[in-house]
Formats: sequence, structure tokens, C-alpha cells
Amino acid sequence: MTPPHTSLSPSDWVCRWTHLIPDQRPGGPRALDLACGHGRHSRWLVRQGCHVTAVDRDANALATLADLAPRVRTVAADVENGPWPLSGQAFDAVIVTNYLWRPLWPQILASLAPGGVLIYETFADGNATVGKPSRPDFLLQPGELLRLCAGLRTVAYEDGFLTAPERFVQRIVAVRETLPPPDAPHRYTLRAAG
Repeated sequence: MTPPHTSLSPSDWVCRWTHLIPDQRPGGPRALDLACGHGRHSRWLVRQGCHVTAVDRDANALATLADLAPRVRTVAADVENGPWPLSGQAFDAVIVTNYLWRPLWPQILASLAPGGVLIYETFADGNATVGKPSRPDFLLQPGELLRLCAGLRTVAYEDGFLTAPERFVQRIVAVRETLPPPDAPHRYTLRAAG
């Protein structure tokens, strides 16, 4: 029987901005899906041509991604209570949704390769009025993602209320810029996804 989480659609935010992932490596870009659960975003990223490193503490959830090997490498790790399992590795994209562990921010940012894109979305202050999570430890404060990503180029940012399901979210798309040659065209031209 397929676990219910594997049938969830990827986040609209992730789908909307995936086109910014640089594709300059032979074999396709490398992406990190952090706190991936059953891998709804890993599956989406594979369909977009990425090689994915999927990290979660739940080995059973990671096992649901076995059908995607070798395009998906799973790493079972408790990143809140153990060492960062990806030291020295850099990715063309880092995807994080519905997860917040503030002490991990230095590792998240260090995992972003030059030219790489961070796509991050999670619950924000105010969510306690409509459901869980409700603890401040798991809710971003106003403008927090902008401050955390101050060294990156912000491409998109939202902080507000969404319906279906009702929730307060904060989300950002930010790029670790590289300096292009002076005659190179602008690399991050916004275009319709799809």
C-alpha cells in the first residue's frame, strides 16, 4: 500500500520556482531536499531532471523513494541532534518546506553552490490562530527569512495567510550569485513556469 504522503502534490511555491535551478552540470543539477518526509519534492525534482539528495530522520519514509534510485540518494539523519551529514557538499538547489530548525541555517546556506537557488517555505507567526504548528520555535517571525538570506539575492518573498488548508506562511527564493562575465545576458530572467 502506498503511504498517503507520497501522493501529496509538491508545493506550488516549489513548482513555481524550480525553473531557476541552474542546469550546468553534466547529467543535470544536484538538489538537496531537506526534511523531505516521503519525498513529494524529491519526486518533483527528479521529473525536472535533477539528481536529489533526500534527507530525513525517518528511514521508513525515505524507503518510499527506493523506486527513484539512482536519481535519488537518501540519507537518514537526525540533523537536529546529530552531526550535519553533508559537510563539504554543495547543491544547485536546496529545497525546504514545512520545516524550521534555526540552528541548522549555517549548514543550509553553506550547502548552496555558487549560482544555486534556495527555495524555502514554512509556517509563520500567526499560525497558532488556525492550527499547528503553534509553538514559536516552529514559526518564522516577520521578515525572518529576509534577514537569514541577507547574503543572497532575493528573487521572491512572501509572508502572509493562505487557504486550503488555512495557514500562515513565509517563503523565499534566493540565489547565491556568481559574477557573470560582463557581456553575459542576465541569468535570472523571470518567465512563466511550466
